[in-house]
Amino acid sequence: MQVDIFIPCFIDQFFPETGFNMIKLLEHAGCTVHYNPKQTCCGQPAYNAGYVVETQSLAHKFLDDFAGDSLVVSPGGSCTGFIKNNYASLFDSEEKKTQAQQLGKRVYEITDFLVNVLQRTDFNAVFPHKVTVHTACSAMREYGLTNEPFDLLKNVQGITLLDLPDANVCCGFGGTFSMKQTAISTAMVEQKVENAVSTGAEYITSTEASCLMNIAAYVKKNKVPIQVVHIVDILANNL
Repeated sequence: MQVDIFIPCFIDQFFPETGFNMIKLLEHAGCTVHYNPKQTCCGQPAYNAGYVVETQSLAHKFLDDFAGDSLVVSPGGSCTGFIKNNYASLFDSEEKKTQAQQLGKRVYEITDFLVNVLQRTDFNAVFPHKVTVHTACSAMREYGLTNEPFDLLKNVQGITLLDLPDANVCCGFGGTFSMKQTAISTAMVEQKVENAVSTGAEYITSTEASCLMNIAAYVKKNKVPIQVVHIVDILANNL
């Protein structure tokens, strides 16, 4: 299968190894991976901040960057959910709306793609650690992920999965929310980390790099004895 990959801003700038590990997973599963180096932001941060005109410009570019009919795979449900649910509303012409709708149907978050398109849940990954899973708001509520991350993690050799209290409660990031409402955001991420530590986990994992960045910042600042890791990095650990 030929697939295009879309690397979101947070992955590109802060977690590039996760992007490379996603390529490893896809190639291990038999996919031929294409990366368009001209790709940029999908426009979600601008859209959430109210900059609709700027978002439209990025959306036009995104349609051009991912023209064709290949499936597009990305390591995050936030951007993919935004593209699926909001892109069509950004365009005035029926032609562009149709293109956006078609693009939305072929954009996939990586765990959804592995489980439901490739029907692969075992990558011979090895991760001998205690892990708890943060369910990202955007991945669950906007994109629609359900059990896909757990279907993959339960086949990782050596892993011990621990239930996270209030796993589907926001970590406090929310894009610019964490900057505009710093006190509330800090209280939310504090609760998230305390819940994770209470499980006895060594690692917090998630499908969303932005959530993990927020959690990692709190962990580092407060010297909390727990680490963060993207689910893709766990799944590719033995490749």
